[in-house]
Amino acid sequence: MTSRLNRLAVALLATTLATLGITVANPSPASAAMTICYNTSQAGSYASVANQAASIWNNATSNLTLSANCGSNLRIYQITGGGSYAQRTSLGNGRVYIDTQQAAQYSVLRIMTHEIGHILGLPDNYNGNCALLMSGGSAGTSCTNPYPSSAEASRVSNLFAGTFSASDRSADIFRDSWPSALTSVS
Repeated sequence: MTSRLNRLAVALLATTLATLGITVANPSPASAAMTICYNTSQAGSYASVANQAASIWNNATSNLTLSANCGSNLRIYQITGGGSYAQRTSLGNGRVYIDTQQAAQYSVLRIMTHEIGHILGLPDNYNGNCALLMSGGSAGTSCTNPYPSSAEASRVSNLFAGTFSASDRSADIFRDSWPSALTSVS
């Protein structure tokens, strides 16, 4: 009976998450890993960078999988001008825009991983600390660290375990993480 209730609870969770645009891969009572399907058809030369960033997040989190071109929870675009930014429509869903001009100044892998971090529920943290992924461009152009800190990764894992707040799920646009090289903080 308990096993049946667990399966029912997981199925209910999967249905609820599907209405939010998040799919659940291999739902089982012991582990409900969530899959976010990202689409790189508009990422241009940054498609392979998106794959690297997804791999970084997959290795850093315990209950989340980013999977390429299986759907469109997350769309990645290559743009020129206007700055790199993320537009989250809900937790795990949205669009990432990578600006070729900023990618020439900053580590494009750091930019990509950072912007995907917004889609996964993380806010900016402009403290200039290169060890924190979400410090973005405030760490300067020499910072190439594309890895979330253990605290950042843990927060994402917790968000996808269902312990998120309304602000973590809400739509938001995250701009100005990457100041131009002329105004960057050293």
